[in-house]
Amino acid sequence: MAKQNDDFTDFVLDQLSNLRNVTCRAMFGGYGLYCGRVFFGIVHKGRLYFKTNAARAPRYREREMTPFRPSATQRLNSYYEVPVDILEDAEELTIWAQQAGNL
Repeated sequence: MAKQNDDFTDFVLDQLSNLRNVTCRAMFGGYGLYCGRVFFGIVHKGRLYFKTNAARAPRYREREMTPFRPSATQRLNSYYEVPVDILEDAEELTIWAQQAGNL
């Protein structure tokens, strides 16, 4: 791993340690999360975002989570911020990650 908010990224990777083959690569000024070849999440500016779809996005919106915005003019509606209570619960976070990547 490289630069930027390494402590938070390390925390996320530690929380996801029950998933095999989770790695991260620099992108969007943050990191992309992969499980094998499957891209399922983004770590950016101290926040974690998971890939969603039409079935999963409502549960993020119900919790008032917002889509990933790499810049003021860009918005990726298929990636939503993970709620803090989920982030802090490794078991629950692993479930959400598995759903995000269809793992």
